[in-house]
Amino acid sequence: MNIELTEKQKIQILNSEDIYSIMQEVLLREEKIDQEKEHFWIVSLAQSNMLQNIELVSLGSVNAANVEPMNVFRIAVMKGAVKVIMVHNHPSGKLKPSDEDKDLTDRLIQVGRILNIEVLDHLIISSKSYFSFLNEELMAELKLSIKWIPQFELAERIRNQEKTIRELAVKVSVHNRNIEIAKNALKEGFTVEQIMKLTGLSKEEIGEIQINKPKK
Repeated sequence: MNIELTEKQKIQILNSEDIYSIMQEVLLREEKIDQEKEHFWIVSLAQSNMLQNIELVSLGSVNAANVEPMNVFRIAVMKGAVKVIMVHNHPSGKLKPSDEDKDLTDRLIQVGRILNIEVLDHLIISSKSYFSFLNEELMAELKLSIKWIPQFELAERIRNQEKTIRELAVKVSVHNRNIEIAKNALKEGFTVEQIMKLTGLSKEEIGEIQINKPKK
């Protein structure tokens, strides 16, 4: 269900306080009808963070709302949103996120990545206050999670990491070999310039070898 916004509410969202001030008004309006039920909204934003749309995705029970990712992002996709903020209320007034809240946020972050829609924040609100996943650094933590990453992407990440490690090992091996060549060249009386051309080492690196050369 689309939430009708006033002209005053169609603003550029700069922080969690901005979105809470609007959602607090929406919650108080909704509570006149379903005061003891949990609501879940998606807030769609343009690239500039201008508020485009607020959609009520789910209206649940006292302590839960059934949320399907397809329904969460449906309106955002239709509106051409590139960023979204998730918002839901806790009728109890307790704002601490549950494990289910964290898991849902984790999943929605990954779905958003697939759709190229960034999930900026998830707010848990009451009529008096709110909890921001972003402010409490939970968004950063969940963005590192691999629980909901598709298996093909996870496998690709692992392959890329293995490739990077192999390339680094080769670079270290070549560098160490060049260090040994430089040491022997110094013993033979080669100049620093000659050794630089021979090994590709910098003047500073060769200088370090000279400094660390054991004294006779």
